[in-house]
Amino acid sequence: MPSSQDIDSVIEGWDYVPGEVNARRINAFSGRELLQMRVDMGLLQMEIDLRPDGTRPHGAETYFDYLVGEVVRDGEDFELSSEQCTEADREFVQYYHRRLCWLSLREYGRAVKDADHSLAFMDFVREHSPDEEWILSHEQYRPFVLFHRIQAGALAALDGDGPELAIAEINKGLESFHDLFLQYEAEEQFDSDELVVRLRDMRESVRKRFELGNTLDEQLAEAVKSENYELAAQLRDEMHQKQVIEPTRPLGD
Repeated sequence: MPSSQDIDSVIEGWDYVPGEVNARRINAFSGRELLQMRVDMGLLQMEIDLRPDGTRPHGAETYFDYLVGEVVRDGEDFELSSEQCTEADREFVQYYHRRLCWLSLREYGRAVKDADHSLAFMDFVREHSPDEEWILSHEQYRPFVLFHRIQAGALAALDGDGPELAIAEINKGLESFHDLFLQYEAEEQFDSDELVVRLRDMRESVRKRFELGNTLDEQLAEAVKSENYELAAQLRDEMHQKQVIEPTRPLGD
């Protein structure tokens, strides 16, 4: 007898393609929206909001939220146990898969939210884990998550607010990258880093596509660097007027 648990009908005509992120939104029988990602020999199914697996760890919205509550209760000397580290890893992996799906579906605001969650969680475990090796196992992925955050933020801005703000997002992200390289005493590797090069290429591609010169932000930075404070004041006034006329919207919207 055919089984209702068989997923053949679900993945029929939806082939797995190695090296590609293949995702889709679906409506469940319950009426809620779900996210699916095609993987080898099946699929992953995720909730679109809060924790991807739909659970509420210890009643909290995410495991990160639960751990923050533990710090509030126990104080800043709180340290993660090995079991808590394992559970944190599970949440990192879940948010990684969903972030890939949002990027594939070009839902950049949602990708920004999931990247922000992962980056904040990385900050938390770096502060509260006693295991340096475990911390480094996560820190090695920070540039990759940060790259996704910058990329998604720029594309969200490009969709909603225009190319100048997209360039501003990339420039702000490059500053974050530079701070990261300084933190790990690797500044000499910054200019040649593959992700940094890709972000700069993205910025120049936007500039070329929309025939833009230096943005107001970039002109201001250059004026301050050259100590041309009169020009800097004029540029700040111009930027303020533009913000009044064209208010930006949050990236997560």
